[in-house]
Amino acid sequence: MYKFIFIACSAMLLSYVLARPQDQRAVGAGVTTTTTAATIVKQDNVNIADGSFNSSYETSNGIRVENIGYLKKIIIPKTETSDGQVIDEHEELVLVQTGSYSYSDPEGNIITLRYVADENGFQPEGDHLPVAPQ
Repeated sequence: MYKFIFIACSAMLLSYVLARPQDQRAVGAGVTTTTTAATIVKQDNVNIADGSFNSSYETSNGIRVENIGYLKKIIIPKTETSDGQVIDEHEELVLVQTGSYSYSDPEGNIITLRYVADENGFQPEGDHLPVAPQ
């Protein structure tokens, strides 16, 4: 009986905590946030019939985003299926995206992340990112 009451009380407490508005949870956790409304001050979008595109925008609070994309042909090498059947190499189109975004962190530092996303995956670069040991 006590186990049931404990579980019921724990569930009610958890649902109360999760139901509180986000800003109350942050204040209760000792985290302070400031939110300032931002507007888009510049925006460009170009879509080309070959599948390539270029888009960018800048907001009044200093956020800048640029994204460029294009289709690239790659050769998929010969492979074998699990039963030993050879599959010939063939061409495929992959979407390559390059770009960057920047914003100010809470201390006022400008954080910029540059990236390439292609057949090799997402490859971010930025001075704020940790560097893998070599």
